[in-house]
Amino acid sequence: MPGEAVTLQLGHYSGCVGAHWWGLQAAALRSPAEPAELRAAALLRFGRGPGGTESPEPRLVALELKGGVGALRADGAGTEPPVSWDGAVADYREPGCASRDTGSRRGDAAGDAKGNPGAAGPGSSPAGSQAAPSVRLWSDYLNVNLHPKSLYVIRQYLHDGDCGCLEAFGQGESLLQDPACVEELEDRLHFFVEECDYLQGFQVLCDLHNGFSGVGAKVTELLHDEYSHKGILTWGLTPVLSAVGDPQKSFCRLMNTALGIAHLSRHSSLFCPLSLSGSLGLKPEPPVTFPYIKYNASLNYHSSAILAAALDTLTAPYRLCSSQGSMLHFADSLTFSGRKVVAAWAALPLPALSGSSLPDVLSAHQDVPWELLSSWKEHKVSSCFAQSVVLRGICQEKATRCPGQPRSPLHSCESPEQVLQLYLHSQFPGALSTSLVLQQPCHTPAPFPQFFSPLLTRRGFLLDRAQGSSSAAVESSPVLAALQSCPGLQRLLSGLCRELRPRRWSSSCAPGLEQDDVQEALEELRTLAQCYETGFGADGSEDEADSD
Repeated sequence: MPGEAVTLQLGHYSGCVGAHWWGLQAAALRSPAEPAELRAAALLRFGRGPGGTESPEPRLVALELKGGVGALRADGAGTEPPVSWDGAVADYREPGCASRDTGSRRGDAAGDAKGNPGAAGPGSSPAGSQAAPSVRLWSDYLNVNLHPKSLYVIRQYLHDGDCGCLEAFGQGESLLQDPACVEELEDRLHFFVEECDYLQGFQVLCDLHNGFSGVGAKVTELLHDEYSHKGILTWGLTPVLSAVGDPQKSFCRLMNTALGIAHLSRHSSLFCPLSLSGSLGLKPEPPVTFPYIKYNASLNYHSSAILAAALDTLTAPYRLCSSQGSMLHFADSLTFSGRKVVAAWAALPLPALSGSSLPDVLSAHQDVPWELLSSWKEHKVSSCFAQSVVLRGICQEKATRCPGQPRSPLHSCESPEQVLQLYLHSQFPGALSTSLVLQQPCHTPAPFPQFFSPLLTRRGFLLDRAQGSSSAAVESSPVLAALQSCPGLQRLLSGLCRELRPRRWSSSCAPGLEQDDVQEALEELRTLAQCYETGFGADGSEDEADSD
Protein backbone atom coordinates (compact mmCIF):
# COMPACT_ATOMS: atom_id res chain seq x y z
CA MET A 1 0.00 0.00 0.00
CA PRO A 2 1.28 3.53 -0.77
CA GLY A 3 0.44 4.69 2.76
CA GLU A 4 -1.09 7.74 4.37
CA ALA A 5 -1.07 11.45 3.61
CA VAL A 6 -1.18 14.40 6.00
CA THR A 7 -3.18 17.41 4.80
CA LEU A 8 -2.52 21.06 5.61
CA GLN A 9 -5.13 23.80 5.07
CA LEU A 10 -3.59 27.27 5.03
CA GLY A 11 -6.14 30.06 4.94
CA HIS A 12 -9.88 30.58 4.96
CA TYR A 13 -10.72 29.66 1.36
CA SER A 14 -8.60 26.54 1.72
CA GLY A 15 -10.74 25.77 4.76
CA CYS A 16 -13.86 26.18 2.59
CA VAL A 17 -12.54 23.69 0.03
CA GLY A 18 -11.32 21.40 2.78
CA ALA A 19 -14.65 21.37 4.64
CA HIS A 20 -16.42 20.17 1.50
CA TRP A 21 -13.65 17.68 0.76
CA TRP A 22 -13.95 16.10 4.20
CA GLY A 23 -17.72 16.02 3.71
CA LEU A 24 -17.21 14.05 0.49
CA GLN A 25 -15.02 11.55 2.36
CA ALA A 26 -17.71 11.12 5.02
CA ALA A 27 -20.38 10.67 2.35
CA ALA A 28 -18.31 7.96 0.65
CA LEU A 29 -17.98 6.08 3.94
CA ARG A 30 -21.77 6.04 4.28
CA SER A 31 -22.18 4.28 0.90
CA PRO A 32 -21.34 0.62 1.62
CA ALA A 33 -23.28 -0.63 -1.41
CA GLU A 34 -20.37 0.22 -3.70
CA PRO A 35 -16.96 -1.45 -3.83
CA ALA A 36 -14.35 0.28 -1.69
CA GLU A 37 -12.09 1.48 -4.50
CA LEU A 38 -10.56 4.37 -2.53
CA ARG A 39 -8.85 3.90 0.84
CA ALA A 40 -10.44 6.10 3.48
CA ALA A 41 -7.35 5.61 5.65
CA ALA A 42 -5.21 7.44 3.09
CA LEU A 43 -6.75 10.73 4.28
CA LEU A 44 -8.60 9.87 7.50
CA ARG A 45 -7.65 8.59 10.93
CA PHE A 46 -10.21 6.73 13.01
CA GLY A 47 -10.29 8.07 16.55
CA ARG A 48 -12.65 7.52 19.46
CA GLY A 49 -15.45 10.04 19.73
CA PRO A 50 -17.86 10.74 22.60
CA GLY A 51 -19.14 7.52 24.14
CA GLY A 52 -16.19 5.54 22.80
CA THR A 53 -17.59 5.21 19.28
CA GLU A 54 -15.09 5.15 16.43
CA SER A 55 -15.33 8.24 14.24
CA PRO A 56 -13.35 9.30 11.19
CA GLU A 57 -11.20 12.42 11.54
CA PRO A 58 -9.08 14.12 8.88
CA ARG A 59 -5.34 13.71 9.27
CA LEU A 60 -5.21 17.49 9.15
CA VAL A 61 -3.42 20.62 10.35
CA ALA A 62 -5.49 23.73 9.55
CA LEU A 63 -4.16 27.26 10.01
CA GLU A 64 -6.80 29.94 10.33
CA LEU A 65 -7.01 33.55 11.54
CA LYS A 66 -8.86 34.90 14.55
CA GLY A 67 -12.58 35.00 13.80
CA GLY A 68 -12.28 32.60 10.87
CA VAL A 69 -13.79 29.53 12.54
CA GLY A 70 -16.80 30.93 14.37
CA ALA A 71 -17.71 28.78 17.35
CA LEU A 72 -15.47 25.87 16.38
CA ARG A 73 -13.39 25.26 19.47
CA ALA A 74 -9.65 24.94 19.12
CA ASP A 75 -8.76 24.63 22.80
CA GLY A 76 -8.67 20.85 23.13
CA ALA A 77 -5.56 19.23 24.57
CA GLY A 78 -4.11 15.76 24.24
CA THR A 79 -6.38 13.24 22.55
CA GLU A 80 -9.70 13.87 24.31
CA PRO A 81 -12.17 15.11 23.17
CA PRO A 82 -12.25 15.85 19.44
CA VAL A 83 -12.82 19.42 18.36
CA SER A 84 -16.55 20.01 18.14
CA TRP A 85 -19.04 22.62 17.03
CA ASP A 86 -21.12 24.62 19.52
CA GLY A 87 -22.50 27.35 17.25
CA ALA A 88 -25.60 27.80 15.12
CA VAL A 89 -26.72 24.96 12.87
CA ALA A 90 -27.85 25.42 9.27
CA ASP A 91 -30.79 23.41 7.97
CA TYR A 92 -30.03 21.60 4.69
CA ARG A 93 -33.56 20.25 4.11
CA GLU A 94 -35.38 20.92 0.86
CA PRO A 95 -38.48 23.10 1.37
CA GLY A 96 -41.50 20.97 2.19
CA CYS A 97 -39.48 17.76 2.57
CA ALA A 98 -39.06 15.63 5.65
CA SER A 99 -35.83 15.91 7.55
CA ARG A 100 -33.04 13.64 6.36
CA ASP A 101 -29.89 12.68 8.18
CA THR A 102 -26.89 14.58 6.85
CA GLY A 103 -24.54 12.17 8.57
CA SER A 104 -22.82 14.99 10.43
CA ARG A 105 -21.73 14.96 14.03
CA ARG A 106 -24.65 17.32 14.72
CA GLY A 107 -26.94 14.30 14.47
CA ASP A 108 -30.58 15.38 14.42
CA ALA A 109 -29.77 18.95 15.40
CA ALA A 110 -30.96 20.20 12.00
CA GLY A 111 -34.39 20.45 13.50
CA ASP A 112 -33.08 22.98 16.02
CA ALA A 113 -32.27 25.46 13.29
CA LYS A 114 -35.78 26.90 13.18
CA GLY A 115 -34.69 29.87 15.21
CA ASN A 116 -31.78 30.61 12.92
CA PRO A 117 -32.71 33.45 10.55
CA GLY A 118 -30.55 31.92 7.82
CA ALA A 119 -32.02 28.44 8.08
CA ALA A 120 -34.22 27.10 5.33
CA GLY A 121 -37.89 26.51 5.82
CA PRO A 122 -41.11 26.50 3.84
CA GLY A 123 -41.08 29.40 1.43
CA SER A 124 -37.34 30.03 1.73
CA SER A 125 -34.28 28.72 -0.06
CA PRO A 126 -32.37 25.76 1.37
CA ALA A 127 -28.79 26.32 2.40
CA GLY A 128 -27.65 24.41 -0.65
CA SER A 129 -29.41 26.67 -3.11
CA GLN A 130 -28.40 30.02 -4.57
CA ALA A 131 -29.08 31.88 -1.33
CA ALA A 132 -27.17 30.63 1.70
CA PRO A 133 -27.13 33.56 4.15
CA SER A 134 -26.45 31.35 7.18
CA VAL A 135 -23.25 29.94 5.66
CA ARG A 136 -20.47 32.46 6.33
CA LEU A 137 -17.52 30.38 7.48
CA TRP A 138 -16.24 26.95 6.49
CA SER A 139 -17.02 25.70 10.00
CA ASP A 140 -20.71 26.31 9.20
CA TYR A 141 -20.72 23.24 6.93
CA LEU A 142 -17.89 21.13 8.34
CA ASN A 143 -19.55 17.81 9.19
CA VAL A 144 -16.66 15.70 10.51
CA ASN A 145 -14.81 15.69 13.82
CA LEU A 146 -11.43 17.41 14.05
CA HIS A 147 -8.70 16.25 16.37
CA PRO A 148 -7.57 18.87 18.94
CA LYS A 149 -4.19 18.99 17.17
CA SER A 150 -5.81 19.95 13.88
CA LEU A 151 -6.95 23.55 14.29
CA TYR A 152 -4.29 26.22 14.85
CA VAL A 153 -5.70 29.75 15.13
CA ILE A 154 -3.24 32.56 14.37
CA ARG A 155 -4.34 35.34 16.71
CA GLN A 156 -2.02 38.08 15.42
CA TYR A 157 -4.35 38.70 12.46
CA LEU A 158 -8.10 38.94 11.91
CA HIS A 159 -10.03 36.89 9.36
CA ASP A 160 -12.19 39.82 8.26
CA GLY A 161 -12.16 43.57 8.70
CA ASP A 162 -10.73 46.82 7.44
CA CYS A 163 -7.42 46.39 9.25
CA GLY A 164 -5.38 43.73 11.02
CA CYS A 165 -5.75 41.22 8.17
CA LEU A 166 -3.07 38.98 6.72
CA GLU A 167 -2.90 40.72 3.35
CA ALA A 168 0.66 40.38 2.03
CA PHE A 169 3.07 37.58 1.17
CA GLY A 170 5.82 39.06 3.38
CA GLN A 171 3.53 39.11 6.42
CA GLY A 172 2.83 35.43 5.97
CA GLU A 173 6.52 34.60 5.62
CA SER A 174 7.28 36.54 8.82
CA LEU A 175 4.77 34.45 10.78
CA LEU A 176 6.73 31.28 10.06
CA GLN A 177 9.98 32.97 11.08
CA ASP A 178 8.68 33.14 14.65
CA PRO A 179 10.25 30.17 16.54
CA ALA A 180 7.16 29.74 18.71
CA CYS A 181 4.90 29.48 15.65
CA VAL A 182 7.24 27.01 13.94
CA GLU A 183 7.45 24.89 17.10
CA GLU A 184 3.67 24.78 17.39
CA LEU A 185 3.26 23.79 13.74
CA GLU A 186 5.96 21.11 13.94
CA ASP A 187 4.40 19.64 17.09
CA ARG A 188 1.08 19.22 15.33
CA LEU A 189 2.68 17.81 12.18
CA HIS A 190 4.77 15.32 14.15
CA PHE A 191 1.69 14.05 15.98
CA PHE A 192 -0.02 13.03 12.73
CA VAL A 193 3.15 11.88 10.97
CA GLU A 194 4.27 9.61 13.81
CA GLU A 195 0.99 7.70 13.93
CA CYS A 196 1.21 6.82 10.21
CA ASP A 197 2.24 3.29 9.31
CA TYR A 198 3.86 4.62 6.15
CA LEU A 199 3.74 8.31 5.31
CA GLN A 200 3.63 8.87 1.56
CA GLY A 201 3.52 12.64 1.73
CA PHE A 202 1.64 15.88 2.28
CA GLN A 203 -1.29 17.60 0.61
CA VAL A 204 -1.08 21.38 1.03
CA LEU A 205 -4.19 23.46 0.36
CA CYS A 206 -3.04 27.08 0.40
CA ASP A 207 -4.74 30.42 -0.23
CA LEU A 208 -2.85 32.05 -3.07
CA HIS A 209 -4.36 35.54 -3.13
CA ASN A 210 -3.54 36.76 0.39
CA GLY A 211 -0.77 36.56 2.99
CA PHE A 212 -1.24 32.83 3.38
CA SER A 213 0.75 32.46 0.15
CA GLY A 214 3.75 33.52 2.26
CA VAL A 215 2.74 31.10 5.02
CA GLY A 216 2.58 28.33 2.42
CA ALA A 217 6.02 29.26 1.08
CA LYS A 218 7.55 28.69 4.50
CA VAL A 219 5.46 25.61 5.29
CA THR A 220 6.44 23.85 2.04
CA GLU A 221 10.07 24.81 2.65
CA LEU A 222 9.86 23.23 6.11
CA LEU A 223 8.28 20.07 4.68
CA HIS A 224 10.85 19.90 1.89
CA ASP A 225 13.74 20.18 4.35
CA GLU A 226 12.39 17.73 6.94
CA TYR A 227 10.69 15.17 4.67
CA SER A 228 12.82 15.36 1.54
CA HIS A 229 11.85 11.91 0.23
CA LYS A 230 8.10 12.34 0.58
CA GLY A 231 5.61 13.78 -1.90
CA ILE A 232 4.43 17.37 -1.40
CA LEU A 233 1.40 18.14 -3.59
CA THR A 234 0.35 21.78 -3.29
CA TRP A 235 -2.93 23.29 -4.47
CA GLY A 236 -2.96 27.09 -4.74
CA LEU A 237 -6.57 28.16 -4.15
CA THR A 238 -8.23 31.43 -5.12
CA PRO A 239 -11.93 32.29 -4.74
CA VAL A 240 -13.91 34.06 -7.43
CA LEU A 241 -13.20 37.72 -6.65
CA SER A 242 -15.28 40.75 -7.55
CA ALA A 243 -14.37 42.38 -10.85
CA VAL A 244 -14.85 45.80 -9.22
CA GLY A 245 -12.36 46.48 -6.47
CA ASP A 246 -9.61 48.66 -5.11
CA PRO A 247 -6.79 48.74 -7.73
CA GLN A 248 -4.19 48.70 -4.96
CA LYS A 249 -5.74 45.57 -3.41
CA SER A 250 -5.96 43.95 -6.84
CA PHE A 251 -2.26 44.57 -7.37
CA CYS A 252 -1.43 43.17 -3.91
CA ARG A 253 -3.42 40.05 -4.79
CA LEU A 254 -1.44 39.73 -8.01
CA MET A 255 1.83 40.10 -6.10
CA ASN A 256 0.78 37.42 -3.58
CA THR A 257 -0.23 35.09 -6.40
CA ALA A 258 2.99 35.45 -8.39
CA LEU A 259 5.26 35.14 -5.35
CA GLY A 260 3.19 32.23 -4.07
CA ILE A 261 3.43 30.25 -7.31
CA ALA A 262 7.19 30.80 -7.49
CA HIS A 263 7.88 29.74 -3.89
CA LEU A 264 5.29 26.98 -3.58
CA SER A 265 6.38 25.28 -6.80
CA ARG A 266 10.04 25.55 -5.71
CA HIS A 267 9.51 23.37 -2.62
CA SER A 268 6.69 21.11 -3.85
CA SER A 269 6.73 17.92 -5.87
CA LEU A 270 3.80 19.32 -7.86
CA PHE A 271 1.92 22.63 -7.78
CA CYS A 272 -1.53 23.28 -9.24
CA PRO A 273 -3.44 26.60 -9.20
CA LEU A 274 -7.15 25.91 -8.61
CA SER A 275 -9.85 28.54 -9.05
CA LEU A 276 -13.16 29.20 -10.76
CA SER A 277 -12.01 32.76 -11.38
CA GLY A 278 -11.43 33.36 -15.09
CA SER A 279 -8.09 35.07 -14.46
CA LEU A 280 -5.43 35.34 -11.78
CA GLY A 281 -4.14 38.60 -13.28
CA LEU A 282 -5.30 42.21 -13.00
CA LYS A 283 -7.71 42.02 -15.94
CA PRO A 284 -10.97 40.43 -14.73
CA GLU A 285 -12.52 37.59 -16.69
CA PRO A 286 -15.93 35.91 -16.21
CA PRO A 287 -15.90 32.94 -13.80
CA VAL A 288 -15.92 29.37 -15.05
CA THR A 289 -19.36 28.03 -15.98
CA PHE A 290 -20.69 24.47 -16.08
CA PRO A 291 -23.58 23.32 -18.31
CA TYR A 292 -25.47 21.51 -15.54
CA ILE A 293 -24.59 23.58 -12.47
CA LYS A 294 -26.04 26.98 -11.65
CA TYR A 295 -23.83 28.22 -8.86
CA ASN A 296 -23.40 31.63 -7.26
CA ALA A 297 -19.78 32.57 -7.98
CA SER A 298 -19.77 35.14 -5.17
CA LEU A 299 -20.42 32.45 -2.55
CA ASN A 300 -17.31 30.64 -1.32
CA TYR A 301 -19.68 27.92 -0.12
CA HIS A 302 -20.59 27.22 -3.77
CA SER A 303 -17.28 27.66 -5.60
CA SER A 304 -15.32 25.70 -3.01
CA ALA A 305 -17.71 22.74 -3.35
CA ILE A 306 -16.94 22.45 -7.07
CA LEU A 307 -13.18 22.60 -6.43
CA ALA A 308 -13.49 20.02 -3.64
CA ALA A 309 -15.29 17.59 -5.97
CA ALA A 310 -12.57 18.10 -8.57
CA LEU A 311 -9.86 17.63 -5.94
CA ASP A 312 -11.47 14.46 -4.65
CA THR A 313 -11.34 13.04 -8.17
CA LEU A 314 -7.87 14.32 -9.14
CA THR A 315 -6.24 12.77 -6.05
CA ALA A 316 -7.76 9.31 -6.53
CA PRO A 317 -4.65 7.70 -8.14
CA TYR A 318 -2.65 7.67 -4.89
CA ARG A 319 -5.62 6.74 -2.70
CA LEU A 320 -6.56 3.50 -4.44
CA CYS A 321 -7.01 0.27 -2.50
CA SER A 322 -5.17 -1.51 -5.31
CA SER A 323 -2.56 1.18 -6.00
CA GLN A 324 1.18 0.57 -5.92
CA GLY A 325 2.07 4.17 -6.72
CA SER A 326 2.75 6.86 -4.14
CA MET A 327 2.17 10.61 -4.21
CA LEU A 328 5.79 11.09 -5.25
CA HIS A 329 5.43 8.69 -8.19
CA PHE A 330 2.21 10.45 -9.15
CA ALA A 331 3.95 13.84 -9.18
CA ASP A 332 6.98 12.52 -11.07
CA SER A 333 4.76 11.24 -13.89
CA LEU A 334 3.57 14.81 -14.57
CA THR A 335 6.43 17.15 -13.66
CA PHE A 336 9.42 15.95 -15.69
CA SER A 337 11.65 18.45 -17.55
CA GLY A 338 11.24 21.06 -14.82
CA ARG A 339 7.49 21.44 -15.32
CA LYS A 340 6.49 21.64 -11.65
CA VAL A 341 3.20 23.47 -12.36
CA VAL A 342 0.16 21.62 -13.75
CA ALA A 343 -3.34 22.69 -14.78
CA ALA A 344 -6.63 21.16 -13.64
CA TRP A 345 -9.71 20.36 -15.74
CA ALA A 346 -13.05 18.92 -14.64
CA ALA A 347 -16.49 17.98 -15.97
CA LEU A 348 -18.96 18.08 -13.07
CA PRO A 349 -21.09 16.26 -13.82
CA LEU A 350 -19.81 14.45 -16.89
CA PRO A 351 -22.75 14.71 -19.34
CA ALA A 352 -24.11 11.18 -19.68
CA LEU A 353 -27.57 9.69 -20.22
CA SER A 354 -28.66 7.23 -17.57
CA GLY A 355 -27.77 3.65 -18.56
CA SER A 356 -25.29 4.64 -21.26
CA SER A 357 -22.15 2.60 -21.71
CA LEU A 358 -18.77 4.29 -21.42
CA PRO A 359 -18.09 4.09 -25.20
CA ASP A 360 -21.48 5.73 -25.83
CA VAL A 361 -20.72 8.53 -23.35
CA LEU A 362 -17.26 9.37 -24.67
CA SER A 363 -18.01 8.95 -28.38
CA ALA A 364 -20.80 11.52 -27.99
CA HIS A 365 -18.18 14.22 -27.33
CA GLN A 366 -15.95 15.28 -30.18
CA ASP A 367 -14.03 17.50 -27.72
CA VAL A 368 -13.42 16.58 -24.09
CA PRO A 369 -16.37 18.15 -22.20
CA TRP A 370 -14.40 19.56 -19.27
CA GLU A 371 -13.70 23.09 -18.01
CA LEU A 372 -10.36 24.64 -17.08
CA LEU A 373 -9.95 25.28 -13.33
CA SER A 374 -6.54 26.98 -13.52
CA SER A 375 -7.42 30.53 -14.57
CA TRP A 376 -6.33 31.53 -18.02
CA LYS A 377 -8.27 31.98 -21.25
CA GLU A 378 -8.46 28.52 -22.79
CA HIS A 379 -11.49 26.88 -24.33
CA LYS A 380 -9.75 23.80 -25.66
CA VAL A 381 -6.32 22.23 -25.26
CA SER A 382 -5.34 20.02 -28.16
CA SER A 383 -1.86 19.13 -26.91
CA CYS A 384 -0.16 18.42 -23.62
CA PHE A 385 3.11 16.94 -22.45
CA ALA A 386 1.64 14.63 -19.81
CA GLN A 387 -1.67 14.12 -18.05
CA SER A 388 -3.39 12.11 -15.34
CA VAL A 389 -7.09 11.55 -16.06
CA VAL A 390 -9.70 10.07 -13.71
CA LEU A 391 -13.23 9.10 -14.74
CA ARG A 392 -15.67 7.99 -12.08
CA GLY A 393 -19.31 7.06 -11.70
CA ILE A 394 -20.25 5.82 -15.19
CA CYS A 395 -22.34 2.67 -15.01
CA GLN A 396 -20.26 -0.33 -16.05
CA GLU A 397 -22.91 -3.02 -15.90
CA LYS A 398 -23.27 -2.98 -19.67
CA ALA A 399 -20.63 -4.77 -21.70
CA THR A 400 -18.28 -2.47 -23.57
CA ARG A 401 -18.26 -4.75 -26.60
CA CYS A 402 -21.18 -4.78 -29.02
CA PRO A 403 -22.42 -7.71 -31.09
CA GLY A 404 -21.77 -7.39 -34.81
CA GLN A 405 -19.94 -4.41 -36.27
CA PRO A 406 -18.70 -1.95 -33.58
CA ARG A 407 -20.25 1.51 -33.90
CA SER A 408 -16.89 3.13 -33.20
CA PRO A 409 -13.33 2.09 -32.24
CA LEU A 410 -14.26 2.80 -28.62
CA HIS A 411 -16.97 0.11 -28.76
CA SER A 412 -14.41 -2.52 -29.77
CA CYS A 413 -12.34 -2.12 -26.58
CA GLU A 414 -12.16 -4.93 -24.05
CA SER A 415 -12.31 -2.87 -20.84
CA PRO A 416 -13.34 0.59 -19.55
CA GLU A 417 -9.67 1.44 -19.03
CA GLN A 418 -8.93 0.69 -22.70
CA VAL A 419 -11.91 2.82 -23.75
CA LEU A 420 -10.63 5.85 -21.82
CA GLN A 421 -7.04 5.37 -23.00
CA LEU A 422 -8.10 5.16 -26.66
CA TYR A 423 -10.27 8.26 -26.26
CA LEU A 424 -7.39 10.21 -24.68
CA HIS A 425 -5.00 9.08 -27.42
CA SER A 426 -7.40 10.41 -30.06
CA GLN A 427 -7.74 13.74 -28.25
CA PHE A 428 -4.08 14.17 -27.24
CA PRO A 429 -1.88 12.19 -29.63
CA GLY A 430 1.67 11.86 -28.42
CA ALA A 431 0.94 12.85 -24.82
CA LEU A 432 2.02 10.68 -21.91
CA SER A 433 -1.40 9.79 -20.49
CA THR A 434 -2.17 7.81 -17.37
CA SER A 435 -5.84 7.07 -16.74
CA LEU A 436 -8.09 5.59 -14.11
CA VAL A 437 -11.72 4.47 -14.28
CA LEU A 438 -13.68 4.14 -11.02
CA GLN A 439 -17.18 2.76 -10.57
CA GLN A 440 -17.66 4.85 -7.43
CA PRO A 441 -19.15 8.30 -8.21
CA CYS A 442 -18.59 11.53 -6.31
CA HIS A 443 -21.19 11.56 -3.52
CA THR A 444 -22.90 14.92 -3.11
CA PRO A 445 -25.46 14.84 -0.26
CA ALA A 446 -25.85 17.80 2.11
CA PRO A 447 -23.96 19.86 3.09
CA PHE A 448 -22.83 19.80 -0.56
CA PRO A 449 -24.85 22.56 -2.31
CA GLN A 450 -27.84 21.57 -4.39
CA PHE A 451 -27.04 23.86 -7.32
CA PHE A 452 -27.56 21.20 -9.98
CA SER A 453 -29.74 21.47 -13.07
CA PRO A 454 -33.25 19.91 -12.90
CA LEU A 455 -32.16 17.95 -15.98
CA LEU A 456 -30.20 15.59 -13.71
CA THR A 457 -31.30 12.44 -11.92
CA ARG A 458 -30.47 11.68 -8.30
CA ARG A 459 -27.32 9.95 -9.57
CA GLY A 460 -26.26 12.93 -11.70
CA PHE A 461 -27.21 11.53 -15.12
CA LEU A 462 -29.05 13.48 -17.82
CA LEU A 463 -32.81 13.29 -18.25
CA ASP A 464 -34.64 13.79 -21.53
CA ARG A 465 -36.51 16.71 -19.97
CA ALA A 466 -36.51 18.67 -16.72
CA GLN A 467 -38.46 17.24 -13.78
CA GLY A 468 -39.62 20.64 -12.59
CA SER A 469 -39.38 22.23 -9.15
CA SER A 470 -40.05 18.94 -7.33
CA SER A 471 -36.92 17.27 -8.66
CA ALA A 472 -35.00 15.18 -6.15
CA ALA A 473 -31.64 16.20 -4.76
CA VAL A 474 -28.58 15.04 -6.68
CA GLU A 475 -26.92 12.56 -4.32
CA SER A 476 -23.98 11.57 -6.52
CA SER A 477 -22.39 12.58 -9.78
CA PRO A 478 -20.15 11.14 -12.49
CA VAL A 479 -16.98 13.21 -12.83
CA LEU A 480 -14.17 13.45 -15.38
CA ALA A 481 -11.08 15.33 -14.18
CA ALA A 482 -7.48 15.73 -15.25
CA LEU A 483 -4.18 17.25 -14.29
CA GLN A 484 -2.18 18.35 -17.32
CA SER A 485 1.27 19.64 -18.02
CA CYS A 486 0.42 21.69 -21.11
CA PRO A 487 1.73 24.60 -23.22
CA GLY A 488 -1.01 26.93 -21.99
CA LEU A 489 0.75 27.21 -18.64
CA GLN A 490 3.40 29.25 -20.40
CA ARG A 491 0.83 32.00 -20.95
CA LEU A 492 -0.32 31.91 -17.33
CA LEU A 493 3.18 32.13 -15.85
CA SER A 494 4.68 34.64 -18.27
CA GLY A 495 1.52 36.77 -18.06
CA LEU A 496 1.94 37.16 -14.30
CA CYS A 497 5.55 38.25 -14.84
CA ARG A 498 4.55 40.90 -17.36
CA GLU A 499 1.92 42.36 -15.05
CA LEU A 500 4.51 42.74 -12.29
CA ARG A 501 7.01 44.81 -14.23
CA PRO A 502 9.36 46.82 -11.94
CA ARG A 503 7.70 50.18 -12.54
CA ARG A 504 4.47 48.78 -11.09
CA TRP A 505 5.90 47.46 -7.84
CA SER A 506 4.47 48.87 -4.64
CA SER A 507 6.22 48.60 -1.28
CA SER A 508 2.85 48.47 0.50
CA CYS A 509 2.11 45.16 -1.25
CA ALA A 510 5.41 43.58 -0.26
CA PRO A 511 6.14 44.46 3.39
CA GLY A 512 9.14 42.53 4.66
CA LEU A 513 10.42 41.85 1.14
CA GLU A 514 13.39 43.39 -0.62
CA GLN A 515 13.21 44.27 -4.29
CA ASP A 516 15.77 41.55 -4.94
CA ASP A 517 13.38 38.99 -3.40
CA VAL A 518 10.63 39.97 -5.81
CA GLN A 519 13.03 40.01 -8.75
CA GLU A 520 14.28 36.53 -7.88
CA ALA A 521 10.72 35.18 -7.71
CA LEU A 522 9.83 36.70 -11.06
CA GLU A 523 12.93 35.19 -12.61
CA GLU A 524 11.82 31.80 -11.29
CA LEU A 525 8.42 32.29 -12.94
CA ARG A 526 10.06 33.18 -16.25
CA THR A 527 12.25 30.08 -16.06
CA LEU A 528 9.19 27.95 -15.26
CA ALA A 529 7.30 29.48 -18.18
CA GLN A 530 10.09 28.56 -20.59
CA CYS A 531 9.69 24.89 -19.65
CA TYR A 532 6.28 24.90 -21.36
CA GLU A 533 7.38 26.41 -24.68
CA THR A 534 6.88 24.13 -27.65
CA GLY A 535 8.95 26.01 -30.22
CA PHE A 536 5.93 26.68 -32.40
CA GLY A 537 5.16 30.26 -31.43
CA ALA A 538 3.48 29.46 -28.11
CA ASP A 539 5.21 32.32 -26.34
CA GLY A 540 2.12 34.41 -25.69
CA SER A 541 3.30 37.50 -27.59
CA GLU A 542 -0.31 38.43 -28.29
CA ASP A 543 -1.09 38.39 -24.56
CA GLU A 544 1.94 40.58 -23.90
CA ALA A 545 0.45 43.36 -25.99
CA ASP A 546 -2.85 43.03 -24.12
CA SER A 547 -1.20 43.47 -20.73
CA ASP A 548 0.04 47.01 -21.38
